[in-house]
Amino acid sequence: MKRFRTFVLLVLFFFILISFFFYQTRRNDGLQNSVSDSFSILPSISKKAEVILTGDVMIGRSVLINALDRENNPNYPFLYVSDYLSSADLVFSNLESPIVTDCPRFEHGFTFCADPRIVEGLVSSNINVVSLANNHILNFGKDGLEDTKRYLDNSNILYTGVDNLAVKEIKDTTFGFLGFDFTVNVPTQKDWDLIKESDSKVDVLIIGVHWGEEYKEKANNNQRAWARKMVENGADVISGHHPHWVEDYEYINGKPVYYSLGNFVFDQMWSEETKKSLLVKLTFEDGKIVGEEFKNTYIENIGQPKIVRE
Repeated sequence: MKRFRTFVLLVLFFFILISFFFYQTRRNDGLQNSVSDSFSILPSISKKAEVILTGDVMIGRSVLINALDRENNPNYPFLYVSDYLSSADLVFSNLESPIVTDCPRFEHGFTFCADPRIVEGLVSSNINVVSLANNHILNFGKDGLEDTKRYLDNSNILYTGVDNLAVKEIKDTTFGFLGFDFTVNVPTQKDWDLIKESDSKVDVLIIGVHWGEEYKEKANNNQRAWARKMVENGADVISGHHPHWVEDYEYINGKPVYYSLGNFVFDQMWSEETKKSLLVKLTFEDGKIVGEEFKNTYIENIGQPKIVRE
């Protein structure tokens, strides 16, 4: 009888031990599943980078007078577009006016300059890379150009178009920016070499180019030939300016070429076409374009564009 009791106790002991083992195993599996589930619902970090291209930004002449002298608001030109511009990681524009100390006021004529205070509007609107390669950047000579570069540096705005490559890293993608002015001069081998050399240093190469004929809706043969040559040498995106009208666009070997994005911020209120521009938002992933979005803008008040609602 004593042996039987001992046997029963041993059986119970082993039963309890085995039950405890299975309980712990199932409990641990449940915890691991809970941990896996917890990690699975954490948001993944997007590697997509968004860049917005704009038309000409001229913050002098009547634009400057309206913004600072009448409204006392450097953000005035960008009030209705700032939110959209800020939705991207980067905005690339052509800066059509030098930024100079003691900028005189010109309401008419073809001499442009911007007061340093209005740079705040560029910063607050996420315009963080600009091209200086255009036919007005030397309106105040080399001193005006040096002033411009200094004020942009102080505001952490990158610039290109002075024989330099501007580089910005966004979400593990290295973007490079070049600027060229072909309104008077034609491209040279030096330009092609700069494009090829720059392409080897970055993942995505975006070129802002001043070219073409004013007040035309289609690019001319020179623009098209030069665009092909740029793409052959490594350009991934070409953003054109100068005609003051929105021109056509095309894809060369899969690379977008926007021949002219029109007047984004300007004071040419004397015609409908000079009040229009096109914003292009490009989405990149692993150095490739995976999205393209267009927004039309219209200048209702001098120097103040609004996005056209569809």
